[in-house]
Amino acid sequence: MSSKKNQRVSIAVIIGIIILLNVIASFYFERFDLTENKRYTLSSTAKNIVENVEEPIIIDVYLKGEFPSEYKRLQRETRYLLEEFSANNSQIKFNFINPLADGGDAQQIAERFYRAGMIPKTLNVYENGKTSESILFPWAVAMYKDQSVKINLLKRNVGDSQEETVNNSVEQLEYIFADAFNKLVKPRSKKIAVMRGNGELPDAFIADFIKDLREYYYIAPFTLDSVAKTPQQTLQKLKEFDLILEAKPTEKYTEEEKYVLDQYLLNGGKALWLAETVNIEKDSLFNNPQNSALAYPKDLNLTDFFFKYGIRINPSLVNDINSAPLILASGSGNQTEFNPYPWFYSPLAISDKKHPIVNNIEAVKFDFANPIDTLKNSIKKTVLLSSSPYTKVEGTPLQLSLDIIEERPNPELYKDGPQPLAVLLEGKFSSVYENRIKPFPLENEIEHGKETKMLVISDGNVIKNEFSQGKPKPLGYDRYTGNTYGNKEFLMNAVNYMLDDTGLVDIRSKEVKLAFLNTEKIEDEKLKWQLINILLPLVFLGIFAIAFFAIRKRKYVK
Repeated sequence: MSSKKNQRVSIAVIIGIIILLNVIASFYFERFDLTENKRYTLSSTAKNIVENVEEPIIIDVYLKGEFPSEYKRLQRETRYLLEEFSANNSQIKFNFINPLADGGDAQQIAERFYRAGMIPKTLNVYENGKTSESILFPWAVAMYKDQSVKINLLKRNVGDSQEETVNNSVEQLEYIFADAFNKLVKPRSKKIAVMRGNGELPDAFIADFIKDLREYYYIAPFTLDSVAKTPQQTLQKLKEFDLILEAKPTEKYTEEEKYVLDQYLLNGGKALWLAETVNIEKDSLFNNPQNSALAYPKDLNLTDFFFKYGIRINPSLVNDINSAPLILASGSGNQTEFNPYPWFYSPLAISDKKHPIVNNIEAVKFDFANPIDTLKNSIKKTVLLSSSPYTKVEGTPLQLSLDIIEERPNPELYKDGPQPLAVLLEGKFSSVYENRIKPFPLENEIEHGKETKMLVISDGNVIKNEFSQGKPKPLGYDRYTGNTYGNKEFLMNAVNYMLDDTGLVDIRSKEVKLAFLNTEKIEDEKLKWQLINILLPLVFLGIFAIAFFAIRKRKYVK
């Protein structure tokens, strides 16, 4: 009797402990990330963005359906990440939706997504020795109050395999969701001045980049025309902006304009320069019967300006074997064909650096870029983009002709090595006018500045979008080849980095490596592993049965 009583007490104690643990767990919640690269641990930046959200953010994820195993991994990683966001704030709610679940016409559904700005991906699926097609909708839409943001879940680089595409996409998941939530819940605060008055690119040719930039910052045009009459007021108004954007200026800067820009930088203002020192446009090659044009030096009166800060843009052209093709039309009417030809004056800059501005972005396309020299001073300089090792630097003036597309390059001539094309400067700048006569007096003028950042890109075409049928085309998109280069992502990352007050750019440096099965090895060794998985358990079972009966027989014989 006593034994039964003790047994009941023990059961009651165990039940009581389980109940107590559940009560404690309801007040203290913790998740443990045991992965080597901590891919299920949100950064402090991502947590900060969503921690104070008091109304639901609804995320519809369209990555559901039948597709290859690589993309199933992307689906799972997306779910895991959203579960982590939801665990940090229960107002984050998500649904996975299969757009084709109701059996509608796949082509019509894909067309609806395309019109909404969410381009589906057609997959070639190779399985069991057969190739078939399927449609993937790698998109999500996040909704908060009366706002919504489209989220592209697929990070596609030209030439990547499916495994590389998925791995790059998984690396970017935390960034793209945190970025989307940040757009929805955080008001804009920083201001950018798009500079005017020195022959910069017209609005139509920077429209696509400015459109995306407006999602993060206030944008307004600014001109230095009033410097000559009211320099102090001009500087004060310019200081209201956090960053200035100089997109391919073509007219000389006066000393007065340079001094205001110099004082702006020394007072902590940031600058993004896309400036060239050679005058040549691709269109000029098509506008004469000889299909030739002269490339000659262009003086913006900025040499001393950049030199003081520690760089020099040389009046030369970068000729790079690793380049984007030139598309030329042949024939007429319905017989017109567009053919690619080598064009070594359009370098494709691919960075191997882990800097957050260039980490994991597609190649950036340049046109008639100039090499940049970096000079020794106290400013930290980071070369973000360079030409390939197979580069030739050509001085100007230089006569260029389309005839060169028929010539094979001589590798012996391409030995100038990588040439810097985009350089980030960070630190405390010294004034260009230090120990020099100033163009005019200013109140509180300084010769040694605050911490600031400036990015110099030696080609204005990096920011230039194509313009067709009255509409700007996406920046970096080549309608003839179908390639999308990394120009927009590079520039957007650069601005976010220089003005970053949320730490979002740092999330881009997070690396996640997934282990994938080797599909070719699977195909070659499929039969072997099928036999192992089917026969080996039967063999072990047979051995166990024989041993079991042998032991029983010996036991009872005795």
